Amino acid sequence: MSEQLLPLNIIRKAQSEDAKRIIEFYNRVGGETDFLSFGRNEYTQTIKEVERTIESVTNSSGSCMLLLMKNNEIVGIGTIDSSLKPRLRHIGILGIVIRQSHIGKGLGRTLMNELIDRSKANGQTKKISLITRADNTNAIILYESLGFKQEGLFQYDTYDGTQYYDSLSMALFL
Repeated sequence: MSEQLLPLNIIRKAQSEDAKRIIEFYNRVGGETDFLSFGRNEYTQTIKEVERTIESVTNSSGSCMLLLMKNNEIVGIGTIDSSLKPRLRHIGILGIVIRQSHIGKGLGRTLMNELIDRSKANGQTKKISLITRADNTNAIILYESLGFKQEGLFQYDTYDGTQYYDSLSMALFL
């Protein structure tokens, strides 16, 4: 009988013991793209803070943090964060980051679909919102292909030390 092999790409929930690797991932990808709100080694949360975030997300029906793993290495992180406030609890704020070396392979779409499916199934989320830089064309194409609509433009929303960029608000209604 042959041993069954695990798939190369696995999506799983983040666990407290992942905190250090999550910080290392964010600090690495911060230097791979200018589209994030932080640069290389600018992700400032401590291991304890990330552990608390994971615990909070785990205990919230409207939130989740998913890790995209390849050969036991984090190559992507997707999050949905819902407010505890009753009037805003129906909105999940989406965040997604894929390692630059894995962009263009359909992994972002796979992770996004998993986040959307979990949001549809949680019995709470009615709207998924995200903010992206307005010049992040590839991401916008992906979001629109998944049904997201543009809601608004924030002018001069981010600054990289030399230039200001506009940000785009997008939403998917479930």
